[in-house]
Amino acid sequence: MAAGGGPLLPDSVLYEIFLYLDHADVLSVGLVCQQWRAVARDEFLWKELFYRYYRISREVPRHPAAVSWYDEFQRLYDTIPCVEVQALKEHNDQVLHLSFSHSGCLFASCSKDCTVKIWSNELDISLQHSSNMRPYNWSYTQFSQFNSDDSLLLVSGVFVGPHNSSSGEIAVISMENFTLLSRVRNKPYDVFGCWLNETNLISGNLHRIGRITSCSVLWLNNAFQPAGVLCLGVPTSRLGRSATELASCGGQFSWSLLHVAVQREGIESENVNVVKRLFKIQNLNASTIRTVMVADCSRYDSPDLLLDYEEQLAASSTSTCPVFDLGSDSEEEEAKPKQAPEPAVQELLDDVGVPAEDGLQQLFDDIMEGRVRPAMTDTELETKVAELFVRNRTKPPELNLLSTDSNSKTKYLIFTTGCLTYSPHQIGIKRILPHQMTTAGPVLGEERRSDEFFDSLDHVIDIHGHIIGMGLSPDHRYLYVNSRAWPRDCVISDPMQPPPIAEEIDLHVFDLKTMKEVKRALRAHRAYTPNEECFFIFLDVSRDFVASGAEDRHGYIWDRHYNICLAKLQHDNVVNSVAFSPVEQELLLTASDDATIKVWRSPRAVRSQQPPRPRPRKLLFSWLLNQKS
Repeated sequence: MAAGGGPLLPDSVLYEIFLYLDHADVLSVGLVCQQWRAVARDEFLWKELFYRYYRISREVPRHPAAVSWYDEFQRLYDTIPCVEVQALKEHNDQVLHLSFSHSGCLFASCSKDCTVKIWSNELDISLQHSSNMRPYNWSYTQFSQFNSDDSLLLVSGVFVGPHNSSSGEIAVISMENFTLLSRVRNKPYDVFGCWLNETNLISGNLHRIGRITSCSVLWLNNAFQPAGVLCLGVPTSRLGRSATELASCGGQFSWSLLHVAVQREGIESENVNVVKRLFKIQNLNASTIRTVMVADCSRYDSPDLLLDYEEQLAASSTSTCPVFDLGSDSEEEEAKPKQAPEPAVQELLDDVGVPAEDGLQQLFDDIMEGRVRPAMTDTELETKVAELFVRNRTKPPELNLLSTDSNSKTKYLIFTTGCLTYSPHQIGIKRILPHQMTTAGPVLGEERRSDEFFDSLDHVIDIHGHIIGMGLSPDHRYLYVNSRAWPRDCVISDPMQPPPIAEEIDLHVFDLKTMKEVKRALRAHRAYTPNEECFFIFLDVSRDFVASGAEDRHGYIWDRHYNICLAKLQHDNVVNSVAFSPVEQELLLTASDDATIKVWRSPRAVRSQQPPRPRPRKLLFSWLLNQKS
């Protein structure tokens, strides 16, 4: 202060000086005097500090819920769950997955030790129950999910069946007394399974048609099943001829069996009173449906956080099955006409003089009787005929997928799939209509015409890489996808030999209301396993953050609005899964191959849970007490 009581330096000069300080020093100098405190809390100063410290592009606006730059800086600095407060070591093998109940009071963990453990989420987390699945001939547990009212827990695992052939199985456990209520077969095991509503769950089954051609069937199951009815699958005596022969063809593609499969559907489940087929989808080039999840469309118009900085372009509704190619420069959707044959298929038909519109039966007959010997390998021939087959035997997709009414009860079934190779590289989306959300009615659904033997996908998103994780935002508006990219201009000539994949993991974000990718892909985490050994790394999304595991022995946290990495959470081995508390995003769990579950809280939460420090007694008062004693 000057001799007359005024400031020695004007505020503008102090502001320029404070710009050279970091945030901690700015807070310190704000304790000097009232003038310095006022300048140290200046909004323009904290805006500069914010963009500089977090290295955010200045084109990115402030979070819509923020009231000041100072508070926003503090939010990102103080509310990230990055402080380890507890390590849970009750598992004795790799921990593969974590899931919270909707109330946040419980969470479940799955492990290679073949147990599913239920934990009580209190200030000091404790184990409440452990279920060993080995008596049911499981190899390990891999995934769990609570139903909407937290009364039931879905547990998915690898079931070791006869002849040492592994498939999946889903168990439903009551949270009231931890009893096993039902089990259903799930094939392949990395379909995982999911809840459709409080009492119905979705599982999968796989039927091999040829060496690289198959059919995936998605089933709707009741959580409560009669005693003795435990798994999908059907005795041979109840199978139709086509299904029996298809199962016994030993992996060799049979044109006659493929044709017979169109004529007969057969009975595909012995649980005739508790299951209903949702969809039947043909798989090409060794691909299969995996990793199913359900998105609730009715929640789109009240999102927790809008990720677009500018108004999104109106989505085109002219395409019945648009495909995004994230490996190209163009952001336009590439519409794939439904009826137009693939060039190679048309060439095959032209070579044998068969019209495309009615050539399927004649082509089958010619191949069976040896009148046609196309100049291509068995694999190529199988793929081309299967493409023609599915084009003539598939129910058209639902129209106007993007025009879902905000008040509708419609849901989306989302899953990974593919069309070029066995590694999952596409996201399939199929609308589930209200009348399909119950097991009431015929077991196999409505009778189908021969030209509607398969269901088509309503939407396909091409990732151009190996998908290794998916997660929905809490409002179900955005889909987050972990993937490892393929080389940019790679060509897949053999479906059994997918392209090499990058070590960097890309985290893509898609708006499920517009079916467009938003923002740029997030990067920081890495993976090292080759394509044939690549495994799922689970991610989770909270209101403001997204977290993911990685193979580099860390978990990662990003801010959803600013697209920046905020924290790295260390383990001693691969981090397989992460989970935010649904009611407290400042609490995060991570699970690792080091057989440990770590509990992370924000610095603010840690401070609030510490006992208050006793205030030091004043010196005079302490002296008086000592004198009296």
